[in-house]
Amino acid sequence: MQVRSTSSRPTSARTRSVPHSSRGRPGDVKKRQERLEALERDFRIVIGPGGSRRNITTRGVELAQLVGREFMVGEVRCSGFVLNKFRGDARLLDPAPAELERMTGVQVIGLIPYLHHALPDEDGAPPIATAPRGDSPTVAVIRYPTASNLDEFKPLEAVVRLRWAWAPSDLRGASLVVLPGSKHVASDLAWLREHGFAEAIRERATRREPVLGICGGLQMLGDRIEDAAGVDGSAGGLGLLPLLTRFQAEKITRPAQAQFGSLPHPWSGLSGLGFSGYEIRHGATWPTAAVAEAVEGALGFVHGSVLAIYVHGLFESPAILKAMFGRDVAVGLDETFDELANAVEAALDLSAIDRALEVAAQASS
Repeated sequence: MQVRSTSSRPTSARTRSVPHSSRGRPGDVKKRQERLEALERDFRIVIGPGGSRRNITTRGVELAQLVGREFMVGEVRCSGFVLNKFRGDARLLDPAPAELERMTGVQVIGLIPYLHHALPDEDGAPPIATAPRGDSPTVAVIRYPTASNLDEFKPLEAVVRLRWAWAPSDLRGASLVVLPGSKHVASDLAWLREHGFAEAIRERATRREPVLGICGGLQMLGDRIEDAAGVDGSAGGLGLLPLLTRFQAEKITRPAQAQFGSLPHPWSGLSGLGFSGYEIRHGATWPTAAVAEAVEGALGFVHGSVLAIYVHGLFESPAILKAMFGRDVAVGLDETFDELANAVEAALDLSAIDRALEVAAQASS
């Protein structure tokens, strides 16, 4: 395999890779530990040392360069090659896979083609992949610097014109404006004010045009954020909902079921609907004055055209999309996972994998 010590250094050949724990990117190990703790707490799934792993991938490595190489992940020896994301006719590889097996003694157990799918990017604001019909409504998602969990907006691409809003002018003509999650709520609030978004959002609410806040967006729409725990910093909110948020040192990470109560116009179509999602945040929020609870358990509030919820995953519900935009989603997230699983299963020699696992089990017994 070819590796670089930094992105600016030239590549050099390596025949062996030995990963070390706790030496990932800054913050990456901590986030990974949080995910493992959440699995144990919420689902009683315990993954001990060595039970999780990272994938080692190579780019630009020709088949001939694999000859004579031994690949190890810790104490585990590679027992099969899987060629991934092949873009051409698989027959063009012949007779290379068979020759690779002959020369290395390691079998080629699959050739997975390049797959086009509807899975969202993990985060960030990727280019919009679809172009709905011309009369589709526009949804503008504000892209502040540390906006998070943007993958949950991927299903919108199939039913609306999704727009990442980098400037207040990007809000013009939008049927819905969304304040998404945030990794640093106080700093993103300051960015909203510095770039003119705060006033634009208030004007929109005054005109009774829909504004939706999700998680960090909910906190921003309130009156104030207090941070005695030193998590992110205190800040004044946009003041569109009478809410006070207090950050806490312990982070909430859990699956959630959200059920909307009776909602006013323009949200009345969501009344009584529910969806499955998750919570991931610091802090809790309380009303400071009379305000309608949109989701029971202080997980959502509504006043006029301003709706704020703590639960992520709203737009991953086909029923919610149908109620909000009047259009069905052809393929949901579950169907996408099924399609990918079926494609990978069809491309792999699963019997070879079963045999390798049997050999490994016998060797360790």
